[in-house]
Amino acid sequence: MNSIRSRLLLWQISALVLTSVVVGVLTFRLAWGGFNDVRDQGLEQIAQAVLRHDKTLNAGSANAAPKAPQDLSILEKKWFAEDRYLDQFVSQIWSNQGVLQYSSLPEVGPPMQPSGHHIVTWRGQSWRLYTLPQGDRLVQVAVTTHIRRQHFYELTTWLLIPLGVLVVVLGMLIHQAVLRSLRPLENMRRELGQRDVADLQAVSTTGLPAEIVPLAETLNQLLTRMDVLLAHQRQFLADAAHELNTPLAAIRLQAQLVRRTPEAERVAALDELDRGILRTSHLVSQLLQLARLEPDARRSEHAMVQLDALVREVVVSFAARAAEHRIDLGLTSADPACVRGDAQALRAMLDNLVDNALRYAGEGARVDLALRVEGHHAVVEVMDNGPGIAAADRERVQERFVRLDQGQSTGSGLGLAIVRSIADLHAAHFEITDAPSGGLLARIRFPMAADTPTPT
Repeated sequence: MNSIRSRLLLWQISALVLTSVVVGVLTFRLAWGGFNDVRDQGLEQIAQAVLRHDKTLNAGSANAAPKAPQDLSILEKKWFAEDRYLDQFVSQIWSNQGVLQYSSLPEVGPPMQPSGHHIVTWRGQSWRLYTLPQGDRLVQVAVTTHIRRQHFYELTTWLLIPLGVLVVVLGMLIHQAVLRSLRPLENMRRELGQRDVADLQAVSTTGLPAEIVPLAETLNQLLTRMDVLLAHQRQFLADAAHELNTPLAAIRLQAQLVRRTPEAERVAALDELDRGILRTSHLVSQLLQLARLEPDARRSEHAMVQLDALVREVVVSFAARAAEHRIDLGLTSADPACVRGDAQALRAMLDNLVDNALRYAGEGARVDLALRVEGHHAVVEVMDNGPGIAAADRERVQERFVRLDQGQSTGSGLGLAIVRSIADLHAAHFEITDAPSGGLLARIRFPMAADTPTPT
């Protein structure tokens, strides 16, 4: 499960457990060393006590025979009279010649060692001992390592209990800290989940942690874009319904007139009906093109497009229509140019440019297409010698459903809006200016692809 909460808990609790293990090992080693030091000091104190209280040693009799256990000093009898004290330590008194004179138990204990602390093996067991010389004798106190370890392990249990409690308490605190830290995200999720579909208000960033504020701001930007998008869609649907209402009503009226028209005039009425159907079909086609260019529409599949070939195809496809209206349609230049884009959208853009030029230039006019390469840009120009557009209206005419001449215009007011949308989609610059011949010049500047051949 890919969860931030689970990851945080896993990493933090794992780090806590690992740290506790390391601390436990270090504590064990330090405690074991300190325990041995304390017990070794205890051996020294016992050895000194035996020297102070042993009457035979104080008498200074160097040749006295070894005593039986019942002849030991009162201190030794008190400490070592019972076998159960074997698990504590064994005390011995040796002469300098290595003769055992006293022992807490007969024949029990490791052999005599030099002065100081030692670790020796005797009868298969490891012993820790301390030897203290005094005159012609020395006292040796020893204890088995096994017994010492048992005593230490009894203490270790009490050392581990606080560490275990610490791990449990810190684990619970970490769990609560993670839950509280992620609570703002949960609150944001709950707030967004309870919203209505049309509620695209910005999420409040008040009181949010600094790490979540950028996420909330980015989400607010997305909500703002969605709100603008939905507003555009609502406006588009309203405009489309309004624009379609007029031609459909006209077609319905023309159809009724055809039924009432005498046989001799019916052909002219049918021609008028055909023109109305053609205008409506053109409007629907442009509406569909504009709908495909909406930001939420299907993502365009950009590929390498040979722009010069596309320009030639457009000129050929409009040649018959230009000849019908006695318009001189030509291609003045077509430098090899390759751009990255959607071939279908680019073709629709060129079709709308040429269609607008043929529609508004007037009969007997001239319309020229040109494709030039300027540096790293491909420039497409559509120029006519028609009446043109006033400078004050050139920005407004690029908006949807804007027709400057409502009475004589047969267009839908969508052509240049489609051109501008497609140009924006391809990171191209679209502008309208005066043509040298006195008409209108529409220019689109495309960034060229890197593998475009240099024109000759």
